[in-house]
Amino acid sequence: MTLPTPNLDDRKFQDLVDEAKRMIPSLCPEWTNHNLSDPGVALIEIFAWMSEQVLYRLNQVPERMYVDFLNLVGVKPFPASAATARITFWLSAVPEEAVVVPAGTEVTTEDDGVVFTTLTDLRIEQSPLTSALTATPEEVFGDVTAELSYDRDTVTCFPSVPVRPGDAFHLGFEKSLAGQLIEMTVTTAERGIGVDPADPPLVWEAWTGEAWAPCSIVADTTGGLNRDGVVRMVLPSAHEPLTQSGQRRHWMRVRLLEPRPDQAGYRSSPTLADLSVVSLGGSVTAEHANTVEQEFVGRSIGEPGQRFPLANRPVLLRRPGEHVVVSHEGRHIIYSEVSDFSHSGPDDHHVVWDAAAGVLEFGPSIRYPDGSTVQHGTIPPFGAEIMVPRYRWGGGAAGNVGAGTLTSMRNSVPYVDRVANLEAARGGVDAESVDEVRRRGPASLRSGQRAVTVHDFEQLTLESSPQVARALCLPPEETWGPVRVLVVPRVDLAPDTVVIDDFALSEGLFDTIRNHLEARRTLGSVVRVTTPFYQGVSVVTRVRAATGRSTSLVRQRVLDALNRYLSPVVGGPTGRGWPFDVGLSSTALAAMIGEIDGVGGIDEIALFEVDLRNDRRLGDSSEFVALDEGSLFLGRRHQVVVR
Repeated sequence: MTLPTPNLDDRKFQDLVDEAKRMIPSLCPEWTNHNLSDPGVALIEIFAWMSEQVLYRLNQVPERMYVDFLNLVGVKPFPASAATARITFWLSAVPEEAVVVPAGTEVTTEDDGVVFTTLTDLRIEQSPLTSALTATPEEVFGDVTAELSYDRDTVTCFPSVPVRPGDAFHLGFEKSLAGQLIEMTVTTAERGIGVDPADPPLVWEAWTGEAWAPCSIVADTTGGLNRDGVVRMVLPSAHEPLTQSGQRRHWMRVRLLEPRPDQAGYRSSPTLADLSVVSLGGSVTAEHANTVEQEFVGRSIGEPGQRFPLANRPVLLRRPGEHVVVSHEGRHIIYSEVSDFSHSGPDDHHVVWDAAAGVLEFGPSIRYPDGSTVQHGTIPPFGAEIMVPRYRWGGGAAGNVGAGTLTSMRNSVPYVDRVANLEAARGGVDAESVDEVRRRGPASLRSGQRAVTVHDFEQLTLESSPQVARALCLPPEETWGPVRVLVVPRVDLAPDTVVIDDFALSEGLFDTIRNHLEARRTLGSVVRVTTPFYQGVSVVTRVRAATGRSTSLVRQRVLDALNRYLSPVVGGPTGRGWPFDVGLSSTALAAMIGEIDGVGGIDEIALFEVDLRNDRRLGDSSEFVALDEGSLFLGRRHQVVVR
């Protein structure tokens, strides 16, 4: 099977002739005779004939050469991006000494097909509970440390009478519990009245140094501190000290929330007789990557522009300690990575990593118009060994595995009994395809790598990371106001499973976009990177199945189509995400649903707005839902009835 022939320029002979004739009035207005007998027209036709031959030969160039042409002007395919996940390690016992899970520990799925590697050391150790405080919403603290430690005393968790949203019970620890999996054993004295034990309006939080961040609850058998039991939770990756009521401790708290309209609240506070905390494990960030140690790449032949392929590709973004070492005559020189050699001198030890192709490139020798020749980047001496002490490769959408799938350890760690990812892995993106780089390349050249217009900001945001799916730039509302860039991250999950938190920008992606735009913005402009406002919408429809079609199958097809049609990433009429600032009408939905195989007719369509945080419908039904500026739809709670 032959490769498809690309059509780089589809202009034909007559197109070139017509284009040249249209330029005559503006470039040479005194030329008025455009008949075929005119010598000038004959020259135009000869030029068009020769140009058509050149275009024909150009269109025989394979796609790989097209990508190489883009590389010449600095447009390179994006490499794959690695998914990340929080991996939780469970201890087999509660040891007295600290347990360390070293960085580089590999965790895989059961079939060993997807490998995740921890990025940092995880230190699991016991931290004594030294303080306990109650707090009102106005942060009036009461010290109940003595009452909690004395066997015959009890502690009222929420001090206000009657209890109010914002009442909290604080626990202070001597050491940081960052990323720790803790088990809190609770002994109650009196139950809190009025609350539903299966749905209490409580949240567990820890102080991260900047804010109170929620903890991830693994299990809670206390029914909202209403009965004896345990609460297992994973604390955030940061847990910093804070001074409260004159005590500097590492604090966590349980806080009373405002009940939802359909949720029962506390009429009186639960009372505790005893409480103890132990660390059962910990969680650490891991990425979908394979690590290679001490790879010998090759030997230098002492010439400019040498290229050395690595054994694995695509190569992931380099971290500290991942570099190139050139060894010669007992000397070991580290070559620093640069994006290109334009600013490299003959004495600079620089190297370029082509991450997508898995190739190392050393500096070229370039001849300039004045006849001088400049070496950009030091050439490794003849016979020098090229080594890469460590690098990571892999990534891609295959790393976006579901929760509870990373359960096997390749490395044994003392006291570690089992491992799992409590949440799904996210952020994995495949390397940019040839078609994608062909579409992006011309747009990148037009922007000139400088953010001036609205289109420039959007294009540069898309180029900053393969994790960016869409971008919209809103001009300043005031003369000296900030330019707002709204970013939709790539979410490789089924449209019916995504929630609003999946579209939050991770800290790493936010920094990447901000730094990319900061280096390219014009002097005096201010850029604010944020996310769109996601507006929930619910569709209720009643349809008729075509004769002989299964109602269950038709219902599922309609639900799948609705979830996909209203997706911020793959929705809309074009399948590239729902358009910004475009409302939703029942007429458009009827046209979309009517084209689904198996649908014989549509009886009714109603639209509702949805509170995405509480997952409930708002207001009455309507036939049109408007979308505010800089907003996108996110479909939830669709209901399809088929008869």
